Amino acid sequence: MRGWRVKSATAAAAKVRGMLAWIDNGSDRWIAGGTYNKLYVWSTTGARSDITPNGLTAGREDAEAFTGFGGGTFGALAFGVARPDTSRIQAATSWSLDTFGENLVGCTSDDGKIYEWALNTGTIAAVIGNAPENNRGLVVTGERFLMSLGAGGNPRKVQWSDREDNTTWTAAATNEAGDIELDTIGQALAGINVRGQTLILTTMDAHAATYIGPPFVYGIERVGTACGLISQGAVASVDQGAYWMGLNAFHLYSGGAVQDVPCDVSDYVFNDINRSQISKVFGVPNSAHGEITWFYPSGSSTENDRYVTFNYVEGHWSIGEIDRTAGVDRGVFQQPMWAKASDAHIYEHEIGFNYDDAVPFAESGPIMIATGDAVASVVGMLPDEQTQGDVNVTFKTRFYPNGTERDYGPYAMSNPTSLRFTGRQVRVRVSGVNSIDWRVGVNRLDIVQGGRR
Repeated sequence: MRGWRVKSATAAAAKVRGMLAWIDNGSDRWIAGGTYNKLYVWSTTGARSDITPNGLTAGREDAEAFTGFGGGTFGALAFGVARPDTSRIQAATSWSLDTFGENLVGCTSDDGKIYEWALNTGTIAAVIGNAPENNRGLVVTGERFLMSLGAGGNPRKVQWSDREDNTTWTAAATNEAGDIELDTIGQALAGINVRGQTLILTTMDAHAATYIGPPFVYGIERVGTACGLISQGAVASVDQGAYWMGLNAFHLYSGGAVQDVPCDVSDYVFNDINRSQISKVFGVPNSAHGEITWFYPSGSSTENDRYVTFNYVEGHWSIGEIDRTAGVDRGVFQQPMWAKASDAHIYEHEIGFNYDDAVPFAESGPIMIATGDAVASVVGMLPDEQTQGDVNVTFKTRFYPNGTERDYGPYAMSNPTSLRFTGRQVRVRVSGVNSIDWRVGVNRLDIVQGGRR
């Protein structure tokens, strides 16, 4: 991951949850971002405009336990007895954003209305006439229908407007508007376009909507079970299909049926995620490197502070720490754009070598030294760098899998590099020394086998 720099001239007033970048018909580029109570757009120069619609119902910046009126069953406790904090969690507010033609459309499940903005920074977004209310999200299909998820307050209802006309929602013989109720016990969370279909993800399963023309317009079939989406923003689409994070696994839909994606770091991620704040998880592609990254709050954090990345080209996983709340891939802009949690600015990524106070590094998992049943003494290394001196190396050893870990280094690279440490397993960390791109290959260790203790 390369560095970043501020793109937005003015930050959002709160954390951005939900982003979209697009090019209008006049070739102007825009970034839209929503917070729990505002909707903004930023121009190519980073100038911010507040386009928050009148009467927008504010949501929550953080997920909260719902213990108010209606939060439990009637008569569960005696009158005057405080209810315990065991009710369902109300999700943090996130925007569902898309484009209808060149115009921006969006909604939040807390407000429920569908809004449209027509590219004039002197005006604000406005409610789309005749559209259903109390919606959970939206998606514009490849066939140019505006599709509402959880339409009219029914969490399983999918309703769409007439083709190319987002103000006609009542089905008639003269239009293609319509609706259908998903056969699911889950609640619709998100929709995304993938290979000629629109994938609809619920909290429990996945459904593919295929355009079949009048009179039914869309045929919807369930394509996966036990693969529910962890949050509204946790799905990303690339050429290979749609990838998303579930409650305890990662999933892929590329046509046919949903597949589980094997993950080498699933225990690390799912055993240390703050389950009460999972509504903040979001995924974003980095197509230039064949990656999808999911940002999530760790178990000790109420905000996104970690990430897990899957390289879908090479098939490997990596993990790290960074605070981002929303993002979009490159394409509209030359670099990916991610929103930072701590200051609510939009940042250009994969550019330069500014990492704030962080030091870029790559670290392996634990590797056995020799066969692992005997202690090994490491006395030297033959480094393999693209340019000598770009990185240094640190070794972290253990004598037992759950024993105390010891650090050795950092060592500056030389030919050869003298080392002196022992252990049965080791983790290797290479850290950047200079503000340049660096690359390492296969470093070879000179090992002398010792005894079994």
